[in-house]
Amino acid sequence: MNTETTLQAVSAAPVRRTRPPKRKTRITIYLDDEVLNEFRSLSERCGTGYQTLINAALRHRLAAPGVETSLA
Repeated sequence: MNTETTLQAVSAAPVRRTRPPKRKTRITIYLDDEVLNEFRSLSERCGTGYQTLINAALRHRLAAPGVETSLA
């Protein structure tokens, strides 16, 4: 096998993608039925998953000024 044949074999091999670093953790959480129903309803209207919407709402709340003092 010469160098050219080796290069062709390597370039023909499928590209193996590495996994991105894990950025989420699976948890169990209890939410009020009304809260969950609102997020599910919103999810159907806008086409985004309800878990994604809950995550976005939590991020938005944490980014708000004065979060530390108002969470208690």
